Amino acid sequence: MSQTTFVIVWLAMMAVILNITLVVRQENVLGKKEIRANWLFAICVFAPIFIQASFRGDIGDSNSYRKMFGELPNTINELVAYIPTVTKDKGFFFLSGLIKIIFGSNTIVYFLILALLQSIVLVAVYRKYSSQYLVSIFLFVASTDYLSWMFNGIRQFTAVTLLFAATGLMLKKKWISTLVIILLASTIHQSALLMIPIVIIAQGKAWNKRSVIFLVAAMIAIVFVNQFTNILDSMMQETQYANVVSDWNEWGDDGTNVLRVLVYSIPTILSLIGIKYIQAEDDPVINFCTNMSIISTGIYIISMFTSGIFIGRLPIYASLYNYILLPWETDHMFTKESKRLIMIVMVAAYLVFYWYQIEVVW
Repeated sequence: MSQTTFVIVWLAMMAVILNITLVVRQENVLGKKEIRANWLFAICVFAPIFIQASFRGDIGDSNSYRKMFGELPNTINELVAYIPTVTKDKGFFFLSGLIKIIFGSNTIVYFLILALLQSIVLVAVYRKYSSQYLVSIFLFVASTDYLSWMFNGIRQFTAVTLLFAATGLMLKKKWISTLVIILLASTIHQSALLMIPIVIIAQGKAWNKRSVIFLVAAMIAIVFVNQFTNILDSMMQETQYANVVSDWNEWGDDGTNVLRVLVYSIPTILSLIGIKYIQAEDDPVINFCTNMSIISTGIYIISMFTSGIFIGRLPIYASLYNYILLPWETDHMFTKESKRLIMIVMVAAYLVFYWYQIEVVW
């Protein structure tokens, strides 16, 4: 059985356990009593993903990270002297250097520690804020995000999960703490600075004026895509992404696959259809996740007409919140009778996408 198949089978086994054993408990989430998965169950659900990400083989850009890790200094003095020579994302190289100095040069240990940091955040945030933790993890897997990010794009995903860990601060509007974490994450991957406007847009009611304006701006950007790319090229000149536009043109990058954009847009579409349910509940977590979903959809739409490699990697800062929003939508927007059918259709559709992405696209 392949690793990708085993993860799905494991989640199916966890679903059986969830239905026959009491693995939930009541917790306080932003002042409300909510039913949440207990920690043991939450960890068991995510365990095979963490193990596979640690003992990863040659999946994704693992070999590039092995080479980078092997070339890092072995002492703290050498590391301090080395960091000024790094041209971008110094924080990630410093973190990697510290791991090497403290734990040695074994790359399995290196990947294990990075996977552990990412896994702890994902488990903690989804366990706390999702009404259906198991469904959230299934969506993270079946969307292929776990392969796209925990096995590939590791540097950016380290920054993403650091910001994801700050979800509570964002919800409580602790701006200074949030800004500090964003700036720290930007040393790991400079694209994290995008979270400054994203957090501002996502605050407030679902489908507020800021989120709607952002979505409209995304539509305008694709209508005037040539002008948009020229403006983007000018804005990037003084950053580490100075050659982004020329690179995607040179590589023949024709944008994000339309099917992927559609899949990631489903929570946004459902939130618009069922906006009355979201407004009636007025849950700050769901309001925030809805606006994050709108933002990720807007960026994905732009990436469909520009670059999947560059622009298509930016929505991950917001799209992780889809996996909190979509389970809530299935819980609150459908009758008890239709909910079961909706869940079956959702699981089946995501499994088809999972198979298609792994067996056809990749």
